[in-house]
Amino acid sequence: MQNLPQEKPPERGSLSGSQFVSLGVLLAILIVTVVWATTVWTSSSNVAMSKHGWIALGLGTFFSLVIGCGLMALMFYSSRSGHDDAATPKFVDRPERTYHDTD
Repeated sequence: MQNLPQEKPPERGSLSGSQFVSLGVLLAILIVTVVWATTVWTSSSNVAMSKHGWIALGLGTFFSLVIGCGLMALMFYSSRSGHDDAATPKFVDRPERTYHDTD
């Protein structure tokens, strides 16, 4: 049996200052978006929607979810089946890098 080197998983450190700022900005954008969406949704509560409007809303939501889930499934299938291994010809003969490699 061949002795293969034991690979340790990479250690996860704490977040840096720029990562905290990025996380804070993204959280602020999420909060503003939720507040805006709630305001728009509740301000239009007295507008009547016909049966056709509800059907269009339901079908649009359904097909958006179907397309999104289908594309994600295709992405995972493509990634796991090896179709993405050599997308660019100049990288075909290049050896794989591991987290032990340093520049």
